[in-house]
Amino acid sequence: MSHTVRYRVSMPRPHTHLVEVEATFPGGPASLEARMPVWTPGSYLVREFARHVQDVTARAGDGTPLTARRVDKRTWRVDGAAGRDVTLTYRVYANELTVRTSHLDASHAYLNGATVFLYTEETRGLEHHVAVEEPAGWRTSCALEWRDGAFVAPDYDTLVDSPFEVGPHRPLTFVAAGVPHEVVVWGDTLADPERLCGALQRICEAQAKVFGGLPMPRYLFLLYLTDKGRGGLEHQASTALLFPRTAVASGRGWEDLLTLAAHEYFHLWMVKRVKPRALVPFDYSQENYTTLLWAFEGTTAYYDNLFVRRAGLMSAQRYLTRLGETLTTLHSTPGRRVQTLLESSLVSWVKHYRPDENSPNSAISYYLKGEVMSALLDLELRRATGDARGLDDVLRLLWQRHGDGSGVPEDGVEAAASEVAGKDLTPFFDHALRTTEELDYSVFAHVGLEACFRPRESAGDKGGTPPPKGRAADAKPRGWMGITLKGNATVATVMDGSPAQEAGLYAEDDVVALDGWKVDGASLLARCEEKWPGESVRVTLFRRDRLLEVPVTLGAKPAEAVWLARVDNPTDAQKAAYQAWLGAPWDEAPGAA
Repeated sequence: MSHTVRYRVSMPRPHTHLVEVEATFPGGPASLEARMPVWTPGSYLVREFARHVQDVTARAGDGTPLTARRVDKRTWRVDGAAGRDVTLTYRVYANELTVRTSHLDASHAYLNGATVFLYTEETRGLEHHVAVEEPAGWRTSCALEWRDGAFVAPDYDTLVDSPFEVGPHRPLTFVAAGVPHEVVVWGDTLADPERLCGALQRICEAQAKVFGGLPMPRYLFLLYLTDKGRGGLEHQASTALLFPRTAVASGRGWEDLLTLAAHEYFHLWMVKRVKPRALVPFDYSQENYTTLLWAFEGTTAYYDNLFVRRAGLMSAQRYLTRLGETLTTLHSTPGRRVQTLLESSLVSWVKHYRPDENSPNSAISYYLKGEVMSALLDLELRRATGDARGLDDVLRLLWQRHGDGSGVPEDGVEAAASEVAGKDLTPFFDHALRTTEELDYSVFAHVGLEACFRPRESAGDKGGTPPPKGRAADAKPRGWMGITLKGNATVATVMDGSPAQEAGLYAEDDVVALDGWKVDGASLLARCEEKWPGESVRVTLFRRDRLLEVPVTLGAKPAEAVWLARVDNPTDAQKAAYQAWLGAPWDEAPGAA
């Protein structure tokens, strides 16, 4: 009788999108209960992976057929298993190409463990071995140890945290901080793979420098270039990145790809090893609640741009522009006045991954506000310690105390920050985490900057930069309806407290004309901006196929685009603090407001 859980994975007909799995569990109780997780770590949404499992059969180690009976949405029970190894065979339908799911077709297989591998609670802590039978010409990439013809995980949690990529690819390689790294690219070929490897190497080494080295013997980047979509999911020694192939060639797209990679790599420490205690151990059967996602995801979002900057792959000016764009997104989201950052983390299971037309009004992202708050916390720590210490020191303290996976208590990040600051930061955290009041940007003055506000120039204006030259400070105020659009001119969201809401416009209204003139999305918003606040317009629309006309009294376009500018007459201390923060001379700081 074995003391190892063994899987054999095959894909004899990739075009069917069916992954064939054979799972053998060592002898145990009279009734074996094999289960499929309902969520995957790092993505806080119940996704019900068992819905893709089919054709489950069972047999004993001697080949005797057994009955596998489904007892709930994710569990199969096998009776008569006492003391005998039990093998389950089943198939998994894999036709969803995201970083959280699995995908199999004639070009490759991406296997996310939580969607593929049944487990039992009794054997969860045993070694798990996976043998992959690849189609001819394909090879398997995985960060797990390879031993005696199988990939070996010390336990089920590690297996779930180690995705497999199977295909005809040939990995790119580089070494960072003395550790070998591989990059597997699917979906297109890179025009300059050496450039990508060189950039990733610099980012990895910049992060390793903060923590004194890397916590794994090898690392695997899985990069999926697609026609649309962007996202990443972190793992113990690898990451899966989804990115639009057409964006890689542009300067902005290249930046976005590097920040995405930096974000997921940073999770090697924050999330994968230093994690909320509420997630230790993972409960794969249901939601795992914590209020700390603002720290583990928001802080990581702050550092992703910062590490691209530290690696010398982004100028300080570009970094501040991107931070200004983040501030703009925050101030364009009315939900920041409704939901606290702690609540945003706690209810991520029903809010963040399930947005609807009212989400901008009712919720705030812990990534978004957490990033801004982390920037402010870093500057607050620097101000409190005369730039001797900062958020890096908080991370190192958490790594020293909780890097063993024991978990950070819900108040642990706040306590560590106060310890590093040498003073009680409770008032800072109370305001930023537990209220819906606007964040206090006065700490930007420590590095000689101030947050400035202006109206957006257009729907595509991301903020981050001052108004165009020639735009007078006292320019004519522009009319504003308070809607966002999708498609041609369909209302996506009606902003809370906006003129459109007061007038009775609905999400999903299809606007066809303004004041009797045909409009599309761009011309609708532009014509509103040509008018004065207080003017009335007639909006002609279809609502569930019924033609209606709704009068709307326009308001003034809000000043929600944010950029960071130099303060007047900065001191030498402010200039030095700026250089200590961003590693760039003051002369390269953005111009005055």
